[in-house]
Amino acid sequence: MKEKRLKITTRRWRESDIPRIIECSRAIYNDYPPEFIYNQRQYEMQFKAFPDGQFVAVHKDRIVGYCTAIIVNIDDDFWYDVDEITGAGTFSTHNQDGDTLYGADIGVHPEYRRKGVAMLLYQRRRALLKRYNLRRMIAYGRIPGYQEHAGKMSAEQYVQKVVNGDLRDQALNAHLKAGYQVKKVQLDITIDKASLNYSTYLEMPNPDFNEAKKRIASSFSVKHPARRIRVCAAQYAMKPVASWEEIERNVGFFADFSSSYHCHFLVFPEYFTFQMFSCMKETTYGDMVRKLTEYTDRYVEMFQGLARKYNLYIVGGSQPVLDGDSIYNTAHLFTPTGHVYTQEKLHITPAEREEANIQPGRAIRLFQTPYARVAIQICYDIEFPETSRLLTLAGAEVFFVPYYTEEKKAYFRVRLCSQARAVENFAYVVMTGNVGNMQTRAGSFLNYSQSAILTPSDFSFPEKGVEGEADPNVEAAVVSELTLSALAQQRHVATVRPLHDRRPDLYSLNAVSKVEIIRTE
Repeated sequence: MKEKRLKITTRRWRESDIPRIIECSRAIYNDYPPEFIYNQRQYEMQFKAFPDGQFVAVHKDRIVGYCTAIIVNIDDDFWYDVDEITGAGTFSTHNQDGDTLYGADIGVHPEYRRKGVAMLLYQRRRALLKRYNLRRMIAYGRIPGYQEHAGKMSAEQYVQKVVNGDLRDQALNAHLKAGYQVKKVQLDITIDKASLNYSTYLEMPNPDFNEAKKRIASSFSVKHPARRIRVCAAQYAMKPVASWEEIERNVGFFADFSSSYHCHFLVFPEYFTFQMFSCMKETTYGDMVRKLTEYTDRYVEMFQGLARKYNLYIVGGSQPVLDGDSIYNTAHLFTPTGHVYTQEKLHITPAEREEANIQPGRAIRLFQTPYARVAIQICYDIEFPETSRLLTLAGAEVFFVPYYTEEKKAYFRVRLCSQARAVENFAYVVMTGNVGNMQTRAGSFLNYSQSAILTPSDFSFPEKGVEGEADPNVEAAVVSELTLSALAQQRHVATVRPLHDRRPDLYSLNAVSKVEIIRTE
C-alpha cells in the first residue's frame, strides 16, 4: 500500500516560532554538545538581521524543519570559518549588497527525514537567489561518514568516492541531491566531531543571475576581509617594588603600549606578580605564595579596568588563587566588556608542588572570542603535546603560553616545545616570560626569557617559524600580526599536513573530560 504523503508547508519564520525551532535543532543535532546549539537570543538576532532568509517547514502546527541564510560578499581566495561569516551566529555580517547567499543551516527533524522536507526548504532558498539576483549559494557541509574511513583514505578521496557514487554519506548525498557542487574539502572551518572537523565547501550557481542588473542595483561592496589579529607579548622586568601600586603602573605601561599599536590581545608572563615578594615579611617561598593569593581581587580589578579602558583582550599571566584551602596557578583572560575567564595550570612542576603546594588544574578550556579561538597553556603545560592536540581538535588557532623560567635550560624546554606545538598543530604560539633578578627574604629569584611569537614551518610562514621575538633578558614587547584565514588554508594545502595525515585507524586521543568551549562576552 502506498504511503500517504504528509501535508508539509513552508513559510518564513515568526519570532514566536523560535522556541520550537530550538527544540527541532536539538533533535537534529543530538550528537552536538549543548553549547553548540543556538539559543533564543541568537535566533532573535538572526531573524532581525534578515527575516526574508529564514524559513520553517510545518506539519500540523509542528515545526519539522528549518533553514537559515544571509547575503554575504566574500573573497574566494580566503578561507572563512562559520563564526566569521555569520558574526558568531548573530548574522551581523548580513550584507544586502553582496552577491552570495550563505546557507547557514538547514535541518529536518529525524522523524520527518526522507519525506521531501529538505527539498521544500531548498525551493525557498532558490527563490531567494532569484528574488535578490544573487550569483550563487554556498554552504559548509558535514561528512559524518568519513570517520569510518579516516586514515585509510584522505577526506578528499572520501568525498570524491561519494560524489562518484562508490560510497554514501548521509549529509553529503543530501547536498548533492539538492544541487550543490563540491568545490573543496576544508579542515577546521567548523567544529564537528562526527566529521573529524572536516567540511565540504559547497556551491550552487544561480542560472538566472544577471550580473549587469546586480551592478546597477548594488552599491560598491567591499569583500568580507581576511581574518587577522595583532598580538603583543609583554616581556616583563621583575624588580623590587614597594607596593601594589607600582605593579599597576608597570602593567599599565604595557597596556598603553599595546593599545598604541592597535593590538587585539596582550599577554603577560606566568607569576609576574611575584614582584610583591620583595615587600613581604614572610621568609619562605610557600608562605609568600599563600600571602600573594590575598592580592587576587586587586589583580582582577586592575586588569578588568585596563581591558575596558583600552578595549583589549588581556591574558594576565598567572596568579596564585586560593580556592577553599587549595592554591591553583591560574591564568585569567580579561575581555573589553569586563568579563573574566580562567584556565588553571594543569601540570605542576616538582618545585611548585613541593615548595608551595600548588594543586593541578581541573579543566581544559578553549576560549571562543570574536577575533580568534584561543587557548592558554601555562609554562609546563606546553610540554605535554596531548593537551595541545586536544585543544587543536576542539578548534584552537592561537596558544598563549605565559611562562616563568630561571635559566636557559628551563627556557629552552618551553621554547622548543612551543615551537613543536606550532609545527605539529599548524597553530600560532605566543610565549612570554619574565626577565631580571630580585632579592627577597626567601632568597633570590632569577629570570631568563626571550619572548617569541611562533608559527608553523612551511612556505607561507617565516623561514624559521618565528614571526617575532624579543632580545633576550631585557624588558621588551613583541608585536606581530597573525592571519588566521591563511592559517586555516595552510592547514589544508601546505607541503605537509599533520592534522590531515593523522592515523585514527591506528591510534586515538580522547579526553577523559571533554574540552570546555567557552564563548566569551
